[in-house]
Amino acid sequence: MLELYQFELSQYSEKVRLILDYKGLQYRKIEVIPGIGQVELFRLTGQTEVPVLKDGYRYIVDSTEIAKYLDLHYPERPVIPQNGKQRGLCLMMEEWADESIGIKGRKALFSAISQDQSFRKALLPTSVPDVFKTFVGEVPNDLLKVLGFGVGYSPEVVQKAITDLQQDLEALCLLLADSPYLLGDQPSLADLAVAGLSILLKFPDGPYLDLPVSLRGKGVPGLADNPAYEAFFAWRDRLYAEFRKPLVDFIASTGATAPTSIEIE
Repeated sequence: MLELYQFELSQYSEKVRLILDYKGLQYRKIEVIPGIGQVELFRLTGQTEVPVLKDGYRYIVDSTEIAKYLDLHYPERPVIPQNGKQRGLCLMMEEWADESIGIKGRKALFSAISQDQSFRKALLPTSVPDVFKTFVGEVPNDLLKVLGFGVGYSPEVVQKAITDLQQDLEALCLLLADSPYLLGDQPSLADLAVAGLSILLKFPDGPYLDLPVSLRGKGVPGLADNPAYEAFFAWRDRLYAEFRKPLVDFIASTGATAPTSIEIE
């Protein structure tokens, strides 16, 4: 079985999960614990970033390379068109989504959690002790904003990201106004990338992520709840309903009860 080294809330991991589900491939999720798990991942692959796909003795890093690998070795239901122009548009749009929605989405989510204590507390994994959740929930919002400077998330940078995402979502709504998918009548890597990378803007309504039920359908204020972008998120949820495997089905097919965590032996 394929194995996916991942973070549950990594948009790039979600992009790969969506591709795997679209292709109907079974896989096992391995949650990489930040810090010690990344050391082990480096030992295995020579780098620390997720997602990483393991197929037999082969490790494939980077979500785009994973998509290309899966189309080459598991060609049923390809995600990258073979037609020259369609292929070019697909790869260009996927790259845009990685650099825009993926990176700016993290900054937008930081804005949301720095303003809402209950939101950031709910984002913590269910395995985190309640005492730590309480501590995180009680961290003053102003302190989080100060800490944001240390990672390059100043208020100006965050606001610029949100403004850019508003334009991105407007553009996506226009592209999807008279087409079921971004490149026409058939889904492609462009659709799966945009949909998967958008999870931090608004979490899917269905049981697709290992998150508290209370967070389903919630997201960044001004984006997730803006009627101007309702058409995009409705499209995204339809795409999930068509292709993404719910957690209950994933667990039934793999026999897993939760992602396996990797630690240093």
